[in-house]
Amino acid sequence: MIRSILALSLLLFSTHSLSGDAQTGSVHVADAWSRALPPVSPTGAIYLKIENRGEESERLVGVSTTVAQRAEIHEHVHADGVMRMQRVENVLIEPGQRATFAPGGHHIMLFGLKEPLVAGRQYPITLRFENADEVEVEVDVLTDAPEEPHHQHSASEHHH
Repeated sequence: MIRSILALSLLLFSTHSLSGDAQTGSVHVADAWSRALPPVSPTGAIYLKIENRGEESERLVGVSTTVAQRAEIHEHVHADGVMRMQRVENVLIEPGQRATFAPGGHHIMLFGLKEPLVAGRQYPITLRFENADEVEVEVDVLTDAPEEPHHQHSASEHHH
């Protein structure tokens, strides 16, 4: 009985997050979302949080999805007074740390969209890690960025 009440309480209190949560081993992926785009848009972006709950460092090394021809890990960099995107090969997530992929920082770029990103829909992505198993997560397509709590964790700055 107490277990049932506890499980129900956890379910009720966890509904504030987006549906795009998944876990494999020590890697937990949460709050995966994309912004809704006009049907003619050839590219899109995915934002999410990856937490390393293990004892060893982990690296996100690749992403794939059925809604685009290819997906790449990117970051925004400020160079010579201009903000631009650049591809990164991987993102390192140290034990106990979280990498936050958000507008203006790390994100996953989708190239050659095969279908429009329509608000209210979801689509799958598969994240590949150096050591952990692949993680498949559903991405929520939203009209606007989700509300963030005031105490936001910063993105991991380690990548190669």
